[in-house]
Formats: sequence, C-alpha cells, structure tokens
Amino acid sequence: MNPSIEREGFSERLQQALRNADYSPDSPTQLAREFNVRFEGRPITVHAARKWLVGEAIPTQEKLRALAQWLAVPAEWLRFGGAEAEAATHAAGSGSRYEAADVKLLADLQRLDEHHQMIAREFLRMLVRINRKK
Repeated sequence: MNPSIEREGFSERLQQALRNADYSPDSPTQLAREFNVRFEGRPITVHAARKWLVGEAIPTQEKLRALAQWLAVPAEWLRFGGAEAEAATHAAGSGSRYEAADVKLLADLQRLDEHHQMIAREFLRMLVRINRKK
C-alpha cells in the first residue's frame, strides 16, 4: 500500500476516534496535551500531533497503543482500519472518557506495590457499593 494513503487513512481514523470521544479533531494542541498526560514515555510536540492529524506521519507502535487505549478503540483499527471499524466506533461512543486527574490517579495506582494496589482497589469497590445504596 502507498505510504501516503496509509498516513491519510490513519489520520481519518484518528480524527473519527477523537470526535467519538468528544475531543476536537482540529486541535493539535489539545491532542498533544491530552496524549502527554496519559503517555509515560517521552512527550510529543504539538508539531508531531499536527502531523498525525493531517496525515503526514504515523506514530510509533508504543504511541499508537497509547492513543488507542485513551480513545477506547482497537490499536489495529486505528493503524490499519478495516473490519474493526464498527467495533471501534461502538467502543469510542460508549462514553468512557477520563479527565487528566483520573489518568494521573491510575498512573499513581500502578506505581504502588501489589499489596497497596489491592488495598486501593478494595477501597474503591467499597465506595462504589456505598454509593449504590444511596
């Protein structure tokens, strides 16, 4: 396949996933900011985000997986398109969107040792049960 067509296809799918997750597909600044909050590796620049959005570049596999996880779409669909498009649209439209503070909290949870992670999860489950009873 033509690399230019691959980049354009990726760009279209990325824009679709952003729209489905209630983000602007026209703001490389927002894309870079939101991506960097969720990605533990080296941050991307606004210029890199713009290249993704206009079809000039495709992110590395590691960044692609982070994008897919954030936007709740299959990484394979985001990169290649195809049969998983319907599943991606459904998953992205499910309404599961995290604020930056939530993402940071999850990253903090992952840094805890296994025992403390278990305590934190059980505490959250207890709060959910209490909230359901209200």
